[in-house]
Amino acid sequence: MMLPARTRGAARPLLAGVGAAALLLTTSCSLVGGGDEDEASGTPTGAAGEAGGTVTLVTHDSFVLPGKVLRGFTAETGYDLEQRPLGDAGSMTNQLVLAAGTPPGDVAFGVDNTFASRALEEDVFVPALPDDLPAGVEDDLLPGDDEGLLTPVDDGNVCVNVDDTWFAERDLEPPASLDDLVDPAYADLLALPAATTSSPGLAFLLATIDEYGDDWPAYWEALVDNGAEITSGWEQAYQSRFTQGGGDGDRPVVVSYDSSPAFTVDGGRSTTSALLDTCYQQVEYAGVLAGAENPEGGAALVEYLLSPEVQEALPESMYVFPVVEDTPLPADWARFAERPTDPYAVDPAEIAANRDTWLREWADVTSR
Repeated sequence: MMLPARTRGAARPLLAGVGAAALLLTTSCSLVGGGDEDEASGTPTGAAGEAGGTVTLVTHDSFVLPGKVLRGFTAETGYDLEQRPLGDAGSMTNQLVLAAGTPPGDVAFGVDNTFASRALEEDVFVPALPDDLPAGVEDDLLPGDDEGLLTPVDDGNVCVNVDDTWFAERDLEPPASLDDLVDPAYADLLALPAATTSSPGLAFLLATIDEYGDDWPAYWEALVDNGAEITSGWEQAYQSRFTQGGGDGDRPVVVSYDSSPAFTVDGGRSTTSALLDTCYQQVEYAGVLAGAENPEGGAALVEYLLSPEVQEALPESMYVFPVVEDTPLPADWARFAERPTDPYAVDPAEIAANRDTWLREWADVTSR
């Protein structure tokens, strides 16, 4: 059985504040010529890299693509590539805002739709949307981004997942909705990451805000009263507390992703399911940073992230769906990573106006 190794911005606390800027000086690493399992078959950089200079890509810590795919950028464009991880998606966005105009790189990847509005308000990015977008990409453009500052690269959905085996063994029907999670029949069964310290935790909070409106604090009071266990991040909730997470967890309900069932396949079937009526869509974007030293190279990298090589590598590298239409998916994804047809969504402008207030209120409600 494969276990989901995904950590996309999920387990790391948000590092708001100037102190995080120290990371800017210590976390860069070159991707060109770096050792990995497929280096022997990778494309040599040589003179091509020298001709184009270096493009520095700022990412969240969970950015992973095969070395061969990354070196393909250098072979195709002549630019060398350097990666600079800056923590969780929220932490990265906060640091980009603090450094607006004097950025730590040329391109940022991984700002998602729960944080993007803040980056746009603080003029973190410059227009760099590719002219000829592949089919399907326009569907994930950020609402309100009229200047073409951010380019969608991947998407996924944060959904409640259940351990089907656990429920079958107890002849108990699994929950199917947000309402069900506060039913006493499911007391002490849910583990979920905190909204203040993880991006999927924030996405789940936004799902409840979309569902319950101004009454969302009352829902969370009921959720906590029903024994929901809140962890600092996705890794703790899924890998340590979930009964199908590979550890010693005793919670058969967890907040995870719509792709997670593709990683709990045993004997030709998945042992878990995503509850498709509980999902909140996340889209990850890339953009050229205002003040970048190499904006031309940055624009070339943004375009490369939509290439077939990158898009096809996304599911198995970062456990997210490609945004380019008709990109082939791994066989298990086609069978078990079912997607919601009508996920929850909150307008980015509303998120920007209320995020801090909502998080303070959420922290107050869940700590009583």
